[in-house]
Amino acid sequence: MNPAAKTSASTQTLSRRQFIRSTAQAAAAGTVVGGPLAARGQVLGANQRLGVGFIGAGSRAGAHFQCVHWLKTQGNLPVEIVAVHDLYRPRMKRAADNWKAKTYGDWRDLLADPAVDVVCIATPDHHHCPQAIAAVRAGKHVYCEKPVSHWRQFHLVKQLAEEVRKSGRVFQLGVQYVSDLAYHQMKKLVAEGLIGQPIHAECGVFRVGDWGERGMPVDDPNAKPGPDLDWDAFLGDAPKRPFEVSRFFRWRMYEDYAGGPVTDLYPHCLSPVVWALGLDFPSLVVATGGKFRYAEREVPDTFNVLIDYPEKVTIAVLGTQGNDYEGTGGRPPQIRIPILRGWEGALTVRKSATTNQFVVAFIPAEGSKKEPREFPIERGENVTVLWQNFIECCLKGQPQTWSTAELAYRVQTPLIMGMLAYRDGKTAKFDAAKQEIMV
Repeated sequence: MNPAAKTSASTQTLSRRQFIRSTAQAAAAGTVVGGPLAARGQVLGANQRLGVGFIGAGSRAGAHFQCVHWLKTQGNLPVEIVAVHDLYRPRMKRAADNWKAKTYGDWRDLLADPAVDVVCIATPDHHHCPQAIAAVRAGKHVYCEKPVSHWRQFHLVKQLAEEVRKSGRVFQLGVQYVSDLAYHQMKKLVAEGLIGQPIHAECGVFRVGDWGERGMPVDDPNAKPGPDLDWDAFLGDAPKRPFEVSRFFRWRMYEDYAGGPVTDLYPHCLSPVVWALGLDFPSLVVATGGKFRYAEREVPDTFNVLIDYPEKVTIAVLGTQGNDYEGTGGRPPQIRIPILRGWEGALTVRKSATTNQFVVAFIPAEGSKKEPREFPIERGENVTVLWQNFIECCLKGQPQTWSTAELAYRVQTPLIMGMLAYRDGKTAKFDAAKQEIMV
């Protein structure tokens, strides 16, 4: 997600605090592995461990390095950090020194290393799909940061889903909210018919952040292309432009490499809603928004999407980076608590009046004969547990992670449609038979 952000002391401290809180919560809930794999009857191949290679070594990758290390040292999972690549050599060297990993100046050479069984992709958006496709073809399992692609790469999202399907490799998209058991409970209750026929859902992200100097610091304002910085490789399939320090280190501000909230943030909130409702591809998408606060960036800071599905369901995805009040109590902060509505009632997350703990709440619709109900939530979202789910699927040869390539394809499609609809001021439609977007 962010190989170009500065790995500063403050960033490292924040990531470490978030990580420690995450793993502590997981351990307290009994959700992180507590014993050797052999005790659970799982068998490894000849390597006796899964070697993990990192493509991208920026601030977001830092959290993933810590997850893998924690699962090895505290979770007793047979994983090992073995390799790292980054287009900015000083950042790659820092990561390699920290984790005693082998460095690769070209990510393709990392994929050719037989010691690498698993690849973590944490690069700018427009590199995710090409690198994930190549990794799967090389026989590697893939943990890929969201979004699965840039907004102009729909054809690659489709291709990735096909490649993963053919290969049998394990793929997990890094949308950690699918690890929140509230969504697992919602999915079960929807399948059981508690809300009746689904008809509407809401979700979104509200935060403050410009992705400028505060959000994506510049490692070195005097950095230039050369042995330590591969500008041509950074551009990839993006438009060819002269080097700019801001574009390299603060790439999220630019349309060539990112899409703003719709592709950067909304995979988090939309993925578990689509998963819980069991929806396929959309029929049409409309979108509004713009740069309402941060003028220096190219991508929108405010974005609203309405998605209609053939199953006669509408999902409203709302959000802004200009204000962080999400309006429903904050679990987790900045992510708008989802509301799933059906003919018989609605499901959401709120504090219980009796226990003061967050619960999945069922609210009957007018005229329904069903009674209000509350369901305790055993665990919130946890990126360490998401990694655990991924690694255990790799060990078992089980490709059905919580956030598969197929789900990523179904989620990224309406988000790409939203960006295209916004840019053209039109309605985007989806041809399910041809698997094509029409604007």
